[in-house]
Amino acid sequence: MTDTQTLDSRPTTRPATHEAADGQQLIIRDLHVVPVAEPSREILRGINLTIRKGEVHAIMGRNGSGKTTLAYALLGHPAYQVTSGEVIWKGRNILQLSPDKRGRLGLFLAFQYPTAIPGLSVASFLRTALNARMRPLDGADTDIDPSDPTRGGIKMGEFRNLIRAKMAMLRLDESFAARYVNEGFSGGEKKRLEMLQMAVLQPEMAVLDETDSGLDIDALRIVAEGLNAQLNPNLGVLLITHYQRILNYINPDQVHVLAAGRIVASGGRELAVRLEQEGYAPVLREAGLEPDQADEAEPAEPDPAEPADAAGSH
Repeated sequence: MTDTQTLDSRPTTRPATHEAADGQQLIIRDLHVVPVAEPSREILRGINLTIRKGEVHAIMGRNGSGKTTLAYALLGHPAYQVTSGEVIWKGRNILQLSPDKRGRLGLFLAFQYPTAIPGLSVASFLRTALNARMRPLDGADTDIDPSDPTRGGIKMGEFRNLIRAKMAMLRLDESFAARYVNEGFSGGEKKRLEMLQMAVLQPEMAVLDETDSGLDIDALRIVAEGLNAQLNPNLGVLLITHYQRILNYINPDQVHVLAAGRIVASGGRELAVRLEQEGYAPVLREAGLEPDQADEAEPAEPDPAEPADAAGSH
């Protein structure tokens, strides 16, 4: 049996049926997004997508197709403006909420290009983020203040036990917690820290922006195992990727193709395999798009180097 077969054959805890209530699914309706720096240039042109808890959805597309724009718009990146549409999560249109409130509501974003924070240890960063995640969504709270050492939420001993358990699950050495956030990290270490953040914060809907980007095959496998270890009926995942290879290790419920600012095809894992074998051109033609025209319609996305500041999107 191959490594891929071993991972794919693991028993899953995903539910066979799903509740239709808004609290169990992320609903994206007719989402249109432009870059703030150039509002006349529409990148997303009517995205419609529903992701339920317990499901893994993969979005694939060429460079510049709008994949990162979608991820950042969902978490409230200030470089992007939503011009129309809505995103419903737990009965709320989250587009009306600040990034930190979206994080506290259970959303999480793993970045394609994680930022280094010299002088801030991984442990301190995670404890502050977790305390911020625990704060109530609405109204003032007098019990938890992540910036106050006496009202900092989770007790230090409890946090140590938590982070040790999560690092063990992800096969990280305990010394990892003392290092400064992403400073001097390899590409694989940066992505494993993203998985550690996700494990500690325990979101209910995670958006992973090209988590496989820049990883060699060994690092890719380790990161995929870290994600697989966290899949459960209370977690929905939107996995954004350019290549099919990460789907050799993570079994998606649905695969979608993003082109010309909208989803032009959806299917099962066989769609990802077809893209790997044939490229995007045949699928785009079936959707009524000429590949060259689709590329022209999709200008390069703005530089994502400045991430939004959110408790759940770090």
